[in-house]
Amino acid sequence: MARYMVERNYVQMIGPIWQPGFDCCAMDKELPGYDVRNIEEIAKELFDSDVITREATEHWLSLNSGDFQHVADFYASIGDQDFAWADDESEFAYCDCMSGEE
Repeated sequence: MARYMVERNYVQMIGPIWQPGFDCCAMDKELPGYDVRNIEEIAKELFDSDVITREATEHWLSLNSGDFQHVADFYASIGDQDFAWADDESEFAYCDCMSGEE
């Protein structure tokens, strides 16, 4: 029996979007291999690190955050590294935004 390992790289983020009236929105972003390689490049070039760091991930997000004005906080799982929310309250804000209106 063959075993396969599936690696899932992703970021969960919160922050304000460009549309007025939305101070806190949340989004999940899958990170394909191309994005992971770009984060690795940023870690090497800007932070002199051979491994992906929270700072490199944050910098990459600042350049690739789509509709967000800025990313206020994030959780990331990349390879065998997990980067926790910088603020415990951010996880609650993320969950509130993702659960919708009830």
